Amino acid sequence: MTTFGLDGLSRKARAVSRSISAENFTGAKSGGGRATEGTGAVAASRLGPGWKISPSIDIAAGGTATLADIEGPGTIRHLWCTTAPHAAWRSTLLRIHWEGEETPAVEVPLGDFFCNGWNTFSQVSSVPVAANPNGGFNAYWPMPFRRAARITLENLSAETVTLYYQVDYELGEVPEDSTYFHAQWRRSHPVPFGEEHTLLEGVTGAGSYVGTYLAWGVNSPGWWGEGELKFFMDGDDEFPTICGTGTEDYFGGAWNFDVPGQGYTAYTTPYLGLNQILRPDGLYSSQQRFGMYRWHILDPVHFSEDLRITVQSLGIGLGQGNGLPHRYRHTSDDIASTALFYLDSPSSASLPRTPDLLTLEVD
Repeated sequence: MTTFGLDGLSRKARAVSRSISAENFTGAKSGGGRATEGTGAVAASRLGPGWKISPSIDIAAGGTATLADIEGPGTIRHLWCTTAPHAAWRSTLLRIHWEGEETPAVEVPLGDFFCNGWNTFSQVSSVPVAANPNGGFNAYWPMPFRRAARITLENLSAETVTLYYQVDYELGEVPEDSTYFHAQWRRSHPVPFGEEHTLLEGVTGAGSYVGTYLAWGVNSPGWWGEGELKFFMDGDDEFPTICGTGTEDYFGGAWNFDVPGQGYTAYTTPYLGLNQILRPDGLYSSQQRFGMYRWHILDPVHFSEDLRITVQSLGIGLGQGNGLPHRYRHTSDDIASTALFYLDSPSSASLPRTPDLLTLEVD
C-alpha cells in the first residue's frame, strides 16, 4: 500500500508501478517501445524501432477500444488522454468495469469526465482533475480493485477518433475496506418545467459521494442558478438531509458569479470551480453555457444505505426592479451532470440508460 502526500514519497513501497499506453498495450515489464507498426510508423520510418512508432490508436466509427485490461490486486492512479477531433469529447463513452462485472461502474462521455462537456477546451486546475492546453485530460482519482480492471472507450460518431492515452497504476495489496470508484452521467434536455434534474438515484449500499460536474446550458433570460442541490440519503423520502442554498453557492461562488463590471467570472481551484463560460456570439451560439465542478475530497458525503441527489432548475425573473422584491421562477435549462462516488460494490444496479449520440449531442 502506497502512502500519499509529500511525506509518503520517502517511504519504501511494496507496490510495483506499471503503465499502459499505445506503446505498451499490456503494461508488461520491459514491454514499452517495442512496436513495429502503429499510427506513428510513417513519421518514424527513418528512425527505426523505439522511436515513437505507436503513440496513439485509431478507433473506427462505431467501434470500441479496450484501453486497459489489468489483473489485480492493484490501484489505478492516473489517467491521461487526448483526442482528435475535440468533438470526440461528447461522442465517445468512457467505461470502467471492476472485477469482471458486465455492468460498468463508470459510463461517462469522455469530455464530461474531465470537466469539458461542451466540445470546447476549458482549463481545469484541480487536485483530482486537470485539463490542460489543448485538451490534455488528467484524472488522479484513486481506483482500487482486487481481481480485475477493464477500461474501454466507445466511439459513437461517424468518423474515426484518434486517441493518445496512458493508464498509470500499481500492483499490490488493496486494503480490505477499500471501495470502488463509480461515475454516472445524466442529462435533462431540457428539465421539464417545474421539475428537478436528477444527478443520482437508486444507489444502494455504503459509500462516499466525492464529486459533481455540471454542464449547464441556459434557456431563459435572467439569472439561472438559484436551484438548490439536495442529498437524500439513508432512507430520506420527501425531504433531504443535506440541502444547499443555491447552485453558485454549492460550487463555492456567490452572488451569481457576477463581479461588477465584468459579469460572469471563471475560476478554477483545487476543489471547486466555474471553469467554463461560453457566451452568446450574437448569431448561432445563442445560449449561455457553463461548466462547473465541486470535489468533496475534504468533505465527502458518506452514506450507509442509499443515496439520491437532485438540483433544481430555478432562476430569477427579469423586470423585478423599482424596489420590487425579486421572484424565483422555474426554468427549463439543459443540465448534464456527472456524479462521482465510491461504493462498496463493484457495480451498481442504478446505472442510467446508456445515452445515444443524439442524447449526447452538443447543439
